[in-house]
Amino acid sequence: MDNFTFYSPTYFVFGKETENETGKYVKRFGGHKALIHYGGGSVKKSGLLDRVKKSLENDGIAYCELGGVKPNPRSGLVYEGIDLCRKEGVDFILAVGGGSTIDSAKAIAAGVPYDGDFWDFYQGKPVDEAVPIGVVLTIAAAGSEGSGDSVITKEEGMFKRSAGGDAMRPKFSILNPALTQTLPPYQTACGITDIMAHLYERYLTNTKDVEVTDRVIEGLLLTMIHEAPRVMADPNNYEARANIMWAGMLAHNNCCGVGRTQDWASHNLEHELSAMYDCAHGAGLAVAMPAVFTYNLNHDVMRFAKAAVRGWGIQMDFDNPERTAKEGIEALRSFLISLGMPKNLEELGGKEEDIEKLAYTACYGDVETGTTGGFVVLNQKDCENVYRLML
Repeated sequence: MDNFTFYSPTYFVFGKETENETGKYVKRFGGHKALIHYGGGSVKKSGLLDRVKKSLENDGIAYCELGGVKPNPRSGLVYEGIDLCRKEGVDFILAVGGGSTIDSAKAIAAGVPYDGDFWDFYQGKPVDEAVPIGVVLTIAAAGSEGSGDSVITKEEGMFKRSAGGDAMRPKFSILNPALTQTLPPYQTACGITDIMAHLYERYLTNTKDVEVTDRVIEGLLLTMIHEAPRVMADPNNYEARANIMWAGMLAHNNCCGVGRTQDWASHNLEHELSAMYDCAHGAGLAVAMPAVFTYNLNHDVMRFAKAAVRGWGIQMDFDNPERTAKEGIEALRSFLISLGMPKNLEELGGKEEDIEKLAYTACYGDVETGTTGGFVVLNQKDCENVYRLML
């Protein structure tokens, strides 16, 4: 196990009707005027936005609003939010939504006190200061409610890049699983896929003797394998929703990733798919993961075989561990397809003639260094090969 530090200061408020306490927590963490940041009309139609506003008003918190966050959140709205916060004297940002809304809120929070272009943070500059952030979560997926990470798409060039820093970790996150019961099945499945990807990205490590975090990841993976079919069969299954929501947070606040190297090739290659084709992130990951894993299989067959045995219950073939490893990858692929996820690049709207551009942008676009991935370092040619496995 490698040396590590771990800091996760977010205050979690979990359970039914907890969104009605939003104002209390904004006040507790020093907010006087909040920007309520959200996406489309669902938070309005459901009445959630009104409940949040009422809670803020009851606790004497002034607010302004900025809606319009899209999946794969855009830089243009971030710039608008930064200007609005400065103009209105906002001292707290409240994200009401899923990962896209939270990521956009984090970008705004980092940009408000910064003299330069917020995009500097998405080119590698660490975020050391940010306006405090709170979250009312509406979808279990990205894990942004407990992490210090954010992903934004820059409209000029359509680069999808990430930023990070403990200053962007939410001060509090309100997690009411009941708020996810009205999600369309496709969105639920995309969220499940993203959670499982966060687990695999950490499981694929070159660090030896990390049994504790291996077992944590395996336990969360088993939870997702058990709960996903239940929630797809019955969207109103509160207990399944609750387990998935908490697993989603644990999968990405990095408690599973400490003391070990991580991969992130699947995420990085997927970012190019959702930037180019505007597909759902989870859907892109469903296509990217099996391709990346198949390409990297021989780097450490036993690591993939271990995931197959411990996660998917596949019998270990000690005479042919590669067979076991391949069965595990196929089990993941089949599982995601059973949830309604796409099985190939074409179903995402992708085209074979785009592969060279996708690989080039993944490796060299917008200050990229020419390679990607931490488990296996992939160059441009490798990335082209992986994208072809997605066809």
